[in-house]
This record gives sequence, structure tokens and C-alpha cells, in this order.
Amino acid sequence: MPASRKSPRDPGEPRTPGSVEVPPERLARRLGRLYGGLVLYGASLALMVRADLGLGPWDVFHQGIAGHSGLTIGTVVIITGAAVLLLWIPLRERPGLGTVSNVIVVGLAMDGTLAALPEPGALAVRAPLLVAAVALNGVATGLYITARFGPGPRDGLMTGLHRVTGRSVRLVRTGIELVVLAVGFLLGGTVGAGTVLYALAIGPLSQFFLRVLAADGPTGTDGDGPGDTSDGTADDTADGAEGRPERRRRRRAILRP
Repeated sequence: MPASRKSPRDPGEPRTPGSVEVPPERLARRLGRLYGGLVLYGASLALMVRADLGLGPWDVFHQGIAGHSGLTIGTVVIITGAAVLLLWIPLRERPGLGTVSNVIVVGLAMDGTLAALPEPGALAVRAPLLVAAVALNGVATGLYITARFGPGPRDGLMTGLHRVTGRSVRLVRTGIELVVLAVGFLLGGTVGAGTVLYALAIGPLSQFFLRVLAADGPTGTDGDGPGDTSDGTADDTADGAEGRPERRRRRRAILRP
């Protein structure tokens, strides 16, 4: 008696949790987006350091810690990311592959780029380098978020505190970044025109590249559509379906300036 073969699922048939399989080529494309985005993210942060005109709030903090600890700034990024990830435990946030990868890859890419890139002296070189770094950061953000493998540790901290405290994501994000910026500045981190440019530009840039890359990215009913969780598995339970609009709203709010 021939073995029975499972017929393809009818498009109108309800999906059960865990039954969705992602085609290998689509998974490979998503992984390429994730790791390509994280490497570019780390490189963009290194370019901002080399421009020496001011860093984003978290990197002012990282640079201040690095200056006092003797560690490389990329190592501090990794240690800080791991420490922030531990704060997810009481907040009951769930990390994905992208979350853990973010902790490691961004710091390594940052140190690697700094080692390969000499320090430019002239302002005529450093100013365009800063602008290019902020733009590249926006592209990188769009790449790794549209890969749908989970948020970075700092973004998860913001959304977790938002859920626990009931405060808006914008307020929570602003509060956290003001604290790390102040501590980093007191420790000697670089605050300047680049800090202001990053604060004003990264939200609009990230939203723009998210729209562009999402339109070009993987979609459909095989694990990559809007109904999926950040780690690529289906979330078709009643509770997951009801929570989806709230999760989408929080993800959009993270990128608002």
C-alpha cells in the first residue's frame, strides 16, 4: 500500500500554531537581512565615532564606559546589550534570534570597522562621514527589523517598560535615552551636533527604510506575513490575534522621533 502524501494546505484553511513551514530560500533571505543589517548597524556606529561630532544617546554611554574601563567600545556594546537583556526577565519579554544576534554582532562589527578605518582629521571629511553614518544606520535598522527575528535588547526594554508601567513608548524611550545620555556625558562620552542630528533624523529615516524594505521583503502566508511573531513562527491563537494590533502599534512607536 503506497504511503499517503499530505496534500497542500488550502489557502482558506485555518492554520494551527506550529504548522507553518518557511521555505529554505525565504529563510536564507531573511537571515541575510538580519545579519547584513546588524553588521551595517555596527559599522554605522563606528563611522559616527570616527566623525567625532557627537554620538547617539546609547553610544555616548558606551563611549563613556569604554573610556573609563579600558575596554573597546564594541565590547562595552556587547556587555551592555547582555545586561539589558537580563532586564527582560522580570518584564517577561521574549527574545528572538535577532535579539541575541544583536547583542553580539553589532559590537563585533563596530570594533572591526574602527580597527579598519583611520581617524579623519579635517572637518570637511568628518561632517559628510557623520551624515553618511546616520543614513546608513537608518538602512541597517530597516534591514534587521524587516527580517522579523525579534527586536534589539534596548527596544525590548522600552516596550517591556511601556507594557508594565502603562506609559507611552515615546515617553519611556525618551526617559531611558535621557538617562543614558546624561550618564555617558558625565563619563566623557562625545555629545555634539551628531547627537542632535541622530535624534532628529533616525526616526524618519528608519520609518522610510522600513516602508521601502518591507515592500520589497518576504510576505505571504508561509510564515513571513503580518500574522507572524518576530521569530518567524505562526501566532494564530485567539490571544495572539487579539494582541497583534497592539504589538504593531508598539513597534511603530519605537521608531517615532
